[in-house]
Amino acid sequence: MSENTQDGAAGAPVAAQSSAGNKRWYVVHAYSGMEKSVQRALTERIERAGMQDKFGQILVPTEEVIEVKNGQKSVTERRFFPGYVLVEMEMTDETWHLVKNTSKVTGFIGGKSNKPTPIPPHEVDKILHQMQEGVEKPRPKVLYEVGELVRIKDGPFTDFNGNVEEVNYEKSRVRVSVTIFGRATPVELEFGQVEKV
Repeated sequence: MSENTQDGAAGAPVAAQSSAGNKRWYVVHAYSGMEKSVQRALTERIERAGMQDKFGQILVPTEEVIEVKNGQKSVTERRFFPGYVLVEMEMTDETWHLVKNTSKVTGFIGGKSNKPTPIPPHEVDKILHQMQEGVEKPRPKVLYEVGELVRIKDGPFTDFNGNVEEVNYEKSRVRVSVTIFGRATPVELEFGQVEKV
C-alpha cells in the first residue's frame, strides 16, 4: 500500500499543497456505498501497475458522528460526499484509464469525460480540515435548531410535542418547551429522548 494513501479517518490528513510534481486532486464518482471498496481497489491496481509515483492520497471524505441508540452513545462514520472519492494523481492517459476502468467507478466529475478538471487546492484543504475536526471532536448525527418542533419519545413526557428552546452539543442535551395543562414548561432532555417531527 502506498504510504501516502490514507483511509478517511486514520491519521492526520496531509495538506493539499504538500504533494510534489504534477499531482492534482480529482473527484471520482463511485457506486454509492462502495467508496471504501473503490479506495482499496485503486490502491491495489496502482501497486500492481507500479504507478505509485503518479498517485498520492486516495481519500473517502468522512467524519465521526455520535449516534444515540437505546440510550447508548456510539461513534459512527458518516461520509461527507456519498458516492465520491478524492484521488490525488498526475493526469495521463495511463492513469486516467487505470482509475476509469476500476470496478465500481463510473467516471470523473468535472470537465470533459476524457479530460477531467482538477478541484482547487483550497477546496481540498477545506475537506481535509473538516475530516480532521470530525476525528478530534465528533458531532451529533442529528442536529437540532432553536424553534424546531420535536416529539419526546422517552421519559415522563413521552409522546408530547414541544419546541426546542436551547441546544447543548457539549452535553448532548436539548431544552424543550412542552405545553402541560395550558402552560409552557421547559424540560431538559438528552438527544436520544427526542426526535424531529
